[in-house]
Amino acid sequence: MGYLKYMREAWKKPKQNKELWTERLISWRREPSTLRIDNPTRLDRARSLGYKAKQGYVVVRQRVLRGGHRRPGQHNGRRPKTQRRYLALDINYQVIAEQRASKKFPNCEILNSYWVAKDGKYYWYEVILVDRMHPAIIADDRINWIMESQHKGRINRGLTSAARKSRGLRSKGKGAEKIRPSRNAAFLRKSKKQRKVLPMV
Repeated sequence: MGYLKYMREAWKKPKQNKELWTERLISWRREPSTLRIDNPTRLDRARSLGYKAKQGYVVVRQRVLRGGHRRPGQHNGRRPKTQRRYLALDINYQVIAEQRASKKFPNCEILNSYWVAKDGKYYWYEVILVDRMHPAIIADDRINWIMESQHKGRINRGLTSAARKSRGLRSKGKGAEKIRPSRNAAFLRKSKKQRKVLPMV
């Protein structure tokens, strides 16, 4: 395994070195919310998720605000009784981080992401992106599947690992009958059966 084995063990207790952890969070709070970095902070995790130290791969540290998500609406005027003030999101913070990183790098596709830190106000994730049209990516048989048309915009269609987890696609069999192909499709199928009118005799 080499040194990555010990790095993985050290990240199981990231706050063991409190001085390093505090200095890291203080410096990260002053950085912009989306920042491209040269090397992954967790090299062992990035390598296990498909990262290679070659041209065409981009690593971005993305900051996400913790807490509830306010519904965008009017700041003045009467609030409708039926409208909730806060959004009930069906996605996790990691998917939000991937979506925001994708907006900053529209020529790249999201490969994967992993957690790096959190405090009382923010979450930090590092997102691995791949330049679809880079010559080094086109020539690599292990990653050039991402060039195909069905993988374009995969984060916006919930196809990354974190998005599939938030969609409930990690479970199969009993109890998971209504999550495939999607929860919305299962709802429409059920409502269509209810609206079905029997033919008149």
